[in-house]
Amino acid sequence: MSENSHALTSPLTHFDAQGQAHMVDVGGKPVTHRIAVASGRIEMKAETLALIQSGTAKKGDVLGVARIAGITAAKKTGDLIPLCHPLALTRVALEFELQLGTPASVQCMATVETVGPTGVEMEALTAVQIALLTIYDMCKAADKTMVLQNTLVIEKKGGSSGPRPQ
Repeated sequence: MSENSHALTSPLTHFDAQGQAHMVDVGGKPVTHRIAVASGRIEMKAETLALIQSGTAKKGDVLGVARIAGITAAKKTGDLIPLCHPLALTRVALEFELQLGTPASVQCMATVETVGPTGVEMEALTAVQIALLTIYDMCKAADKTMVLQNTLVIEKKGGSSGPRPQ
């Protein structure tokens, strides 16, 4: 079976005809402006959210550090995930929304852009996860019950596969 015929029979693009893992060849794909937006949240005690909101967490500006961690992570996705292509990102932006309630939470949204032959979904997901893990790390002394939840791609633009189905 040729590699091309395998691509037609399996939706898993990171395996060759022999079932071995490989980096997908994107050399023939068109260079387009690509955008991905991912979202996730970390649930916590209301008191922990109050620490974040007031800026009095023991380790400092939690959301500022989480933002920088998420941006750094997006830029290093190709180093962290073995079969991801290293990409020249043109934009990485993280937004946080503090959500009161039971449980309290911080919602994180990462927008990542590039101009190239492959998408940036993995970079957006990585940015969200590392930003949330940074919040966990900075607040774990105050709250050991925090839980990361619902990380997903919420928007994708560019490339031949088009927008992400809703």
